[in-house]
Amino acid sequence: MNTPWVHIRDIPKHADAEVTVRGWVYNKRSSGKIQFLQLRDGTGTIQGVMVKKEVSPEAFETAKNLWIEASVAVTGKIRADERAPSGYELTVSDVECLQNPTEEYPIGKKEHGIDFLLDNRHLWLRTERQRAIMQIRDEVIWRCREFLRQEGFLLVDSPILSGAIGEGASGLFELDYFETQKAYLAQTGQLYAEAAAAAYGKVYCFGPTFRAEKSKTRRHLTEFWMIEPEVAFYDHEDNLRLQEQLVCYVMEHVLQTRKKELEVLERDISILEKIRAPFYRITYDEAVQKLHELGSDIQYGEDFGNDDETILTQEYDKPVFVECYPKKVKAFYMKEHPKNPDLVLCDDLLAPEGYGEIIGGSQREDDLERLLQRIQEEKLPEECYTWYLDLRRFGSFVHSGFGMGIERLVCWICGIHHVREAIPWPRTIYRLNP
Repeated sequence: MNTPWVHIRDIPKHADAEVTVRGWVYNKRSSGKIQFLQLRDGTGTIQGVMVKKEVSPEAFETAKNLWIEASVAVTGKIRADERAPSGYELTVSDVECLQNPTEEYPIGKKEHGIDFLLDNRHLWLRTERQRAIMQIRDEVIWRCREFLRQEGFLLVDSPILSGAIGEGASGLFELDYFETQKAYLAQTGQLYAEAAAAAYGKVYCFGPTFRAEKSKTRRHLTEFWMIEPEVAFYDHEDNLRLQEQLVCYVMEHVLQTRKKELEVLERDISILEKIRAPFYRITYDEAVQKLHELGSDIQYGEDFGNDDETILTQEYDKPVFVECYPKKVKAFYMKEHPKNPDLVLCDDLLAPEGYGEIIGGSQREDDLERLLQRIQEEKLPEECYTWYLDLRRFGSFVHSGFGMGIERLVCWICGIHHVREAIPWPRTIYRLNP
């Protein structure tokens, strides 16, 4: 009779039963007459213990000859063991080698340079640390979707190929679109989300976005994932509250469900446990003044650089909203400030501990003439925005939204240094492979 195949995460349900685990050998050691096999299957890890006198000579020899990352089917009895990290061990009765590598696995316990690890990203993903990061990323994405669904949002996917510029021409990937047209890889799905909000009220899009900025900072990728809610009849204040609620919801559930992964990353969760509403709020003017006091040489009217955000956020133990930036450093679609035409009703939400911007949002310009004027000031091709201007011609309405970068949020939650570890396949100005 065949033993049941079980995933390692389900091992506690099969205590004292004989089962088969299919997976890979991520480590092994031997004391001569005992083989210790560290097994992983993508859902968890468990140690298999094989005693020579209790198994066939063929099975013991098979285990002895396994290389790291050999794929195997291991059969044995589950027993509780308080000393084991998972609380259980597998007393092995048989091992079937499905494929045994013919050479040493490239990634070992020794220190490797980041370029080597990125060149071998397809293998680096198998390590415990990377698995923990990817599970937290999965949790973050799931909780974002869950929160928005509970709040009545409709998912409306936006196109990746676009004929309109969303965030400024300098950051565009341009390509030929058949014989006569130019197309761009989407910098944002926001403009399309605005159209969907006029149809359905509360919507969001979620997908990859592309920025052709030649940036080498630890916060930048050329391809990243962004979740972008857009809400009809929400003003600037409503928008801030929604951002606050979403971040708090995600943080609360990650702390509940992914403590083990945060421990693997040695993340200080006492810092994350402080993330509760309300967040701090300062204006752009106040932020510039504060930066000057902290030694920054930023000039009024400039956008914040990474160093400025790092300096500023180290002053706070929770996220901080920086509101109402100068119009000239922000996108054309942002609503003009009613009391100061040089400013716009926008915000950047900066994460503490030096992690910087995780959300950028604004109330959108709903006045047709002002929006058209901004398009002309930015020297954008007006003909590409005919459909976007139609949203102001036919039933214009107050509306707001924001974009939250998944990798930056994951980077902060995990406490990792660079966003390239927060995405399975990082794309930077020098990296397209693997």
